[in-house]
Amino acid sequence: MIKKQIEVPREVDLSSLFGSFDENIKTLEKALGVSVVPRDDGLRITGEEENAEKAEQVINLLMQILSRGEAIDQQKLIYAITMVQENGGIDMKMMGSDCIAISAHGNPIKTKTLGQKKYVDAINNNTIVFGIGPAGTGKTYLAVAKAVTALRSKEVSRIILTRPAVEAGEKLGFLPGDLQNKVDPYLRPLYDGMYEMLGPEGFMRYQEKGVIEVAPLAYMRGRTLDNAFIILDEAQNTTPEQMKMFLTRIGFGSKAIVTGDITQIDLPGDKRSGLKEAAKILKNIEDIAFCTFTEKDVVRHPLVQKIIKAYAKYDEERERARMRKKTAQSGGGKNG
Repeated sequence: MIKKQIEVPREVDLSSLFGSFDENIKTLEKALGVSVVPRDDGLRITGEEENAEKAEQVINLLMQILSRGEAIDQQKLIYAITMVQENGGIDMKMMGSDCIAISAHGNPIKTKTLGQKKYVDAINNNTIVFGIGPAGTGKTYLAVAKAVTALRSKEVSRIILTRPAVEAGEKLGFLPGDLQNKVDPYLRPLYDGMYEMLGPEGFMRYQEKGVIEVAPLAYMRGRTLDNAFIILDEAQNTTPEQMKMFLTRIGFGSKAIVTGDITQIDLPGDKRSGLKEAAKILKNIEDIAFCTFTEKDVVRHPLVQKIIKAYAKYDEERERARMRKKTAQSGGGKNG
């Protein structure tokens, strides 16, 4: 058991560091098995040497966040703890320092994890970017933010949002209303991102002028999309043929972002995922980037991270059991 002393800069507000009812420090203490108490000259950490050193690193990361005028929320806190525990730390100044968009409410949109920062950097530097990972990692949200930024700065003249309506299929004809009414339920996540960036009224104005188009993937066939920012969402539900069709629509002055989660494929069992195949076929082509998110990049409720990890562990155990069974059956056949 050791005691470590941390000096707190004058510009750092201890109440902001500790959080409401000391919830930030309580989370830190529980995660690392240490005690953190304020002293006149800073903070004192008590605990096992390794844990105390990790706690010191986390607190230094949190002070970096506060020193640049940002608040500490549970997502940032848990991310800092996770990065220190698994990777030995990270410079929080590398994340969130650049504003990539302004929401309809005037709030700056910034990256919150290293995975998100690499994703945004890839979008800046490549024509086609694949964002692959679990729900809640900001794949679609950040793509929409970059699309709106590109439109506002006149880098592109229109935004096209699309996704495969896999759940619809032949059922579209049974839904009430015109085509737009039929496909709207499947495109709702894209609408939500646009509402956040432009507001409902602003989005509707752009859509009425044809500057923003939201359509099912099937309606991309036969088109050439010039000077457009194109987002294909839920790409894990494309077939290889659909993926090839989409990627070959891209024209001059355009950028395409493809997002999806290969652990949530809704295609029939005999259908291959176009996203999974594209990751194998296109991985070494210049100007195409692949960004893979993990549960550490989840920016929703902290419980979402635990759910994703639990499912991943369950899937791994099932796969190991399947392989053991296959090996045993193979061995039994040989003996027979």
